[in-house]
Amino acid sequence: MNHASNVPQVELARYLVPMDARLAQGCLVAAGIPAVLADANLVQTDLLLAPALGGVGILVPEDVLQRAEAVLAAYERGEFALDEDADVGEPQA
Repeated sequence: MNHASNVPQVELARYLVPMDARLAQGCLVAAGIPAVLADANLVQTDLLLAPALGGVGILVPEDVLQRAEAVLAAYERGEFALDEDADVGEPQA
């Protein structure tokens, strides 16, 4: 889905751990939802800043907020988790 630059971005969630935010963002992007991280680089440079900044935010276009909330809820319920014996294919060089 292509979004115009004039569509307002809204905050979907905040995470104190940048990697948690990146994983959630990856699930959203894989579901076709354009999601960007706010303050990720700043928090990554000094994790002690995370609580002061409120962590890393995930921003999505306002017009896909409900769909993004549903994807994030499914992620948090563990619906995207792989079993330990999942076949993820051969490593690529």
